[in-house]
Amino acid sequence: PGCSVAQVPVAEGKSVQQTVEILTRKLELLGAEKQGTFCVDCETYHTAASTISSQGQTGKLMYVMHNSEYPLSCFALFENGPCLIADANFDILMVKLKGFFQNAKANKIESRGTRYQYCDFLVKVGTVTMGPSARGISVEVEYCPCVIANDCWNLLMEFMQSFMANHTPGIPSVFGTKHDSIYSPADTMVQYMELFNKIRKQQQVPVAGIR
Repeated sequence: PGCSVAQVPVAEGKSVQQTVEILTRKLELLGAEKQGTFCVDCETYHTAASTISSQGQTGKLMYVMHNSEYPLSCFALFENGPCLIADANFDILMVKLKGFFQNAKANKIESRGTRYQYCDFLVKVGTVTMGPSARGISVEVEYCPCVIANDCWNLLMEFMQSFMANHTPGIPSVFGTKHDSIYSPADTMVQYMELFNKIRKQQQVPVAGIR
């Protein structure tokens, strides 16, 4: 199924939680029905210093991700690809590989929220948290019957406009690389990785000092 994952800015004068409530209320007014909850999490691993010095390589980041929609899978992604889909035991393997990859624990980020079903669309509105604090809002919209991503983009966009208005995202970059090939869960995870990295970077912008 074709799927779009986007960040929605926090409404002016509102908190993250209040903005999530505004979005979910709009969905419920459209007639969308709650169907449980979801969670997507992402842990960052960086190449261990010993590996870099002994092999003269540049450090690489790897993201190990889980999605409650695929409870038996674990996704390992490198920035700029590739994406490996493994079974849930992959987490145990990462512990054993700590000589090569080290977990940047402070960088763990996740999105949690409610799943909504509306006709053929599945919508997930999530609060993105890093540590104890809410850092942003994610909206995932999936058009379930379609397997060729580009075939359903116009439909997805039209539906997103009905509750996201001027915050409707542009076409995801993974759609551009897919052309007429079949959309896969890995494509959704790549979109979450890009969204999480964008939110992380927004937090790192230094606040201008008072002169």
